[in-house]
Amino acid sequence: MIEFIQLSFSYKDLEKGSLRKLHLKIPKGQCVLLCGASGCGKTTLTRLVNGLIPHFFEGKISGKVTIKGMNVAETEISTLSDSVGTVFQNPRTQFFNTDTDSEIVFGLENRMLEPEELKQQLERVVTDLHIEKLRGCSIFDLSGGEKQKIAFASVYAANPDIFVLDEPSSNLDFHSVLELKNLIEKIKRQGKTIIIAEHRLWYLIDIADRVILMEDGQILKDMSMQDFCSLPIKQIQNMGLRCRNFSEIETNINGKKFSEHTLELKDIHVKYGNHIVLRNISFTANGGEIVAITGANGAGKTTLARTICGLLKQKSGNIFINGKNLTAKARIKKSYMVMQDVGHQLFTDSVKTECTLGTKTKNESYIDEILSMLSLSELKNRHPLALSGGQKQRLAVAISLLCDKEILIFDEPTSGLDLKSMREVGTMIERLSEQGKILLVITHDIEFIKTICSRVLLLSGGKMIADLKDKEKENIENYILTGGYRNE
Repeated sequence: MIEFIQLSFSYKDLEKGSLRKLHLKIPKGQCVLLCGASGCGKTTLTRLVNGLIPHFFEGKISGKVTIKGMNVAETEISTLSDSVGTVFQNPRTQFFNTDTDSEIVFGLENRMLEPEELKQQLERVVTDLHIEKLRGCSIFDLSGGEKQKIAFASVYAANPDIFVLDEPSSNLDFHSVLELKNLIEKIKRQGKTIIIAEHRLWYLIDIADRVILMEDGQILKDMSMQDFCSLPIKQIQNMGLRCRNFSEIETNINGKKFSEHTLELKDIHVKYGNHIVLRNISFTANGGEIVAITGANGAGKTTLARTICGLLKQKSGNIFINGKNLTAKARIKKSYMVMQDVGHQLFTDSVKTECTLGTKTKNESYIDEILSMLSLSELKNRHPLALSGGQKQRLAVAISLLCDKEILIFDEPTSGLDLKSMREVGTMIERLSEQGKILLVITHDIEFIKTICSRVLLLSGGKMIADLKDKEKENIENYILTGGYRNE
């Protein structure tokens, strides 16, 4: 079905992601999990399967890749797309329409199907995937999980023999990951060949037949799922891989002393038009705590964060910082939010200049001290947008420290990260905890929650339905599944 023969590839002007002398066969109907640290070559391998390499991404290539006997390099990408369908990490990058119905049948329209047949195929896909509620919706109104479903549906509609999924769960909440798992199981039962490049492993353990571990552009290990599951936990971690199941995670039990800084919310209500987004939100957070805010997409997590920061005004209720009831305008001066896409909040042409913009900090020795603390000293003359994702994130944190903000909020800081990068983010946040900062982390990452966060606030439908501490965090996935405290 798929064969790599002594395949080597390197991107033009880019070392990361190169592949070296790959020899690999994937038979029809097999589900393969590609794993390994960021930059090991997983995405590059998937691009060779779907034809984006060499037809779209330039580089030096040797060897051969064949799909159903077709030489990928010599076959038009339009022909390859009849056999290979791809669901990308960010579904927005593959949308061409503004409504869901049109997006699902877009690929079929390009195959010049008659309108009546298009309608029939649309009904088939909607029924097969149980997405009736997403019919006729605006793409712009969908949650991250819903967008991923529509992207999957558009590929499913074309009925390819091979499905390629690149980090499909990275932006999904827990429920949406389970729904994605069901979709993958469905196409596997249909005999499809499936290749999944992924950092989150736990939801694929019951699905994948084979695990290919990559390192520095080569295949380090090629094993059955049974052999993979029998490996010791320590060996999995040494490979730089995330957990295979949640029982492998050692839950962090908070034993730190809190600082005198406090954030207190009392009966917060927030409305958009006539729609109440948050209702009766009340809690207190202390400096030194690392508080996770989790819940399904649309639960109100980001709205809560923006309200705390003063970017949104509450309809009613009060927010106190260190005992003082502050207006939205006053809270802006006390808070800093590190966005999921940090590039949106970087504006200058060098790291050093970014540290002085808006911070009113002219003390160069203090700037150097902060940059050193966050391992950015050697990058101070680099352009901020030329940094890696983790480096951009650390730069945003450096700016928050230079601004002397008391409340720091992180929006999905571990999205799409491997184990090493997740731990680096955790170490950075723990450093801030030691400084007594009030820390809130919006996250779907259960592994991160259990290992780093000292407390979990669970939102559902705009309400806070659970406040979990210490041992309670061990069963966070059960709380999320049941929508609140589980009755044992």
